[in-house]
Amino acid sequence: IYTISSGVKSFNDFKFKFLNSGKVHITILVIIFLLLKAWDYRLSMYNLLYSPRGIFFGAGYTDIHANLLGLKILFFVVIVLAIFVMINLFRKSYSYILSGLAVWLLISLIFTSIYPGLIQKYRVEPNEIVLESEYISYNIEMTLKAYGLDKIVDKEFEIKNDLNGDILKEYSGTIENVRLWDTKPLLSTYNQLQGLRPYYSFVDVDVDRYLINGKYQQVMLSARELDQRLLNPQAQNWINQKLKYTHGYGIVMSPVNKATTNGLPEFLLKDIPTKNFTDVYLENSSIYYGERTNEDYVLVNNRSGEFHYPLGSENEYTDYDGKGGVQLSNFLRNALYAVHFGNLKILLSNDIKNESRIMYYRNISQRVRKVAPYLRYDNDPYLVIFEGRLFWIQDAYTTTDRFPYSKPTANLGNYIRNSIKVVIDAYNGTMDFYVIDKNDPLAQTYMKIFPDVFKDGDLIPHELSEHFRYPEDLFKIQAELYTTYHMKDPVVFYNREDQWNIPQENYGGSIVQMEPYYVNMVLPGYDETEFVLMLPFTPANKNNMISWIAGRSDDEHYGELIVYNFPKDQLVYGPMQIESRIEQNAEISQLLTLWGQRGSRVIRGDLLVLPIGNSILYIEPVYLQAETSELPELKRVVVAYQDKIVMEENLEEALRILINGEGVKIRPESSEEEIETDDKIDMNNKQDFQELLSRALEKYLSAQENIKAGNWAGFGEDLNELGDILTKLNEME
Repeated sequence: IYTISSGVKSFNDFKFKFLNSGKVHITILVIIFLLLKAWDYRLSMYNLLYSPRGIFFGAGYTDIHANLLGLKILFFVVIVLAIFVMINLFRKSYSYILSGLAVWLLISLIFTSIYPGLIQKYRVEPNEIVLESEYISYNIEMTLKAYGLDKIVDKEFEIKNDLNGDILKEYSGTIENVRLWDTKPLLSTYNQLQGLRPYYSFVDVDVDRYLINGKYQQVMLSARELDQRLLNPQAQNWINQKLKYTHGYGIVMSPVNKATTNGLPEFLLKDIPTKNFTDVYLENSSIYYGERTNEDYVLVNNRSGEFHYPLGSENEYTDYDGKGGVQLSNFLRNALYAVHFGNLKILLSNDIKNESRIMYYRNISQRVRKVAPYLRYDNDPYLVIFEGRLFWIQDAYTTTDRFPYSKPTANLGNYIRNSIKVVIDAYNGTMDFYVIDKNDPLAQTYMKIFPDVFKDGDLIPHELSEHFRYPEDLFKIQAELYTTYHMKDPVVFYNREDQWNIPQENYGGSIVQMEPYYVNMVLPGYDETEFVLMLPFTPANKNNMISWIAGRSDDEHYGELIVYNFPKDQLVYGPMQIESRIEQNAEISQLLTLWGQRGSRVIRGDLLVLPIGNSILYIEPVYLQAETSELPELKRVVVAYQDKIVMEENLEEALRILINGEGVKIRPESSEEEIETDDKIDMNNKQDFQELLSRALEKYLSAQENIKAGNWAGFGEDLNELGDILTKLNEME
């Protein structure tokens, strides 16, 4: 604008005449613009690799034979136009430039809109499968590679249906770790039985495996965190919230496959202080950093003392003795934090000493994102006991949306790797980012940019890495993609001839998509029991099972995926077919209906599809929950095999009846009391004595919870049952 206004010499007959200096200046600017536009066309050629046009993601026939050709021509035209502009410095006429501009605009219109549209409509669409096959194969290949699906091992699963007692014994490691407790009902049970105080809560139940008393065992565990929002309103003051109630305490652990005679979990770790019935070493159970530590800050190691845990009618107090947070060692630092958090009490309180520490960003999800916001994080961090302390393991992903031809996933991009494991100390809050995938270029680049943040995965202690598990979020993404991208033939892919689906199941009375589940099992073709994440597949619009996928978690096999395909000439029942057979069974349906009519809610749990040898078992737990309480109890286990369905009080009895060929066998139910208690007890049996003691304690705890909830009817029922149990104890010799 300045050049035009100051460099114009005259204006005659609507023609601009510039001074030489102005003409040179504008010419240089125009040439720079044209060269930049040429470079833009050049980059746009590569951008065709991310084209969303057509039936797949990536450059197709039209992109390569029309759009790419047009970009090459436009690149050449703009370069020629830049040369004409340069030549125009020595000419008085602008005809070359005007002609070049006209040609540029015309070619741009033709090759960015008209020509590609004509090619797509009249050349590609009538011959789409022939012309697009080459590019479909690129899309399949690159999508599999981008999501780590190119290394899937395909195996055939031969169905023999030869299940017997000997095979069950051979696969005892699988049978003894069948997960009968679902996370949702178990979380309610944990909160009811082990919350113990109103301000404690369990946020999530994690599944893991431990060597317990010399036996490899799958367990469920959860952290008892302190939620300040649950404090009595009169107790929600600055001293309590910032100085007193600073941390949670303890964890609860129970085996996945066991329940008491009253249908409640058998605890391996429980209560306050922690009672440990295992040989897993646990010394420090304090939780300063967790999933529910959402307060803006707390002040630890202060003069008023921190509430540690309740102990009878008194409270146990402690002083923090770690390195978490920032030490308030001088007046200036206190003043800065007082300004930052907008509270002068940080500066003026006599309870704060030089050794006190201020902790903030204590929520582990928020904490890791503050350090590495460029990573994606799994939604389910899980708790691990290591060296006598509690640690969180957070799966982290490297992602990008610039992987050629790969199909994008919503809010993620089109490339993902679980390359990083973050280990967070629940006591100190320290975070270690371990890079476990040496073949991921993004992770290796981050490691070079931030060498003080990322560590080599080889430095992870083995006692910690043996708790790594295949992450659920990644597994779900991979499984969903593989329902389509297992079809590697472009023609089959185009016609969706072998489309799969993730099956549905009946959970809690609702039809929902099946979730992947962790199991301890011996994979077909292998000898050792291992911890895997698995999910079955069904054909599109069909309910029979066609295959299943397993993600391995143990040691050198971590991250491996195996797909087992069933013979296409054999019927293998899918989850919904088994669910329908359960509902259609008269005896089972009658009993479930009877329970529902007695003021209880029947919860049908997750259906587990479990390969055993060359056979498939289907196992579904059934829970019973009173309408007035949130204490689900495991009451029955349904087991299906081939055309047989059995529902019994426990898995062992169900399998015994199933193998013996007795069909459906259900203990007759005549009263609600029979559901809750078992009168068939040998009074001279020491084991029965211990069971009665355990049931008495459970009823006592349940009665306490009902008092807290104001459920007096439930309290009365618990009290009556407790009296019956005590009477039986009194009758024992």
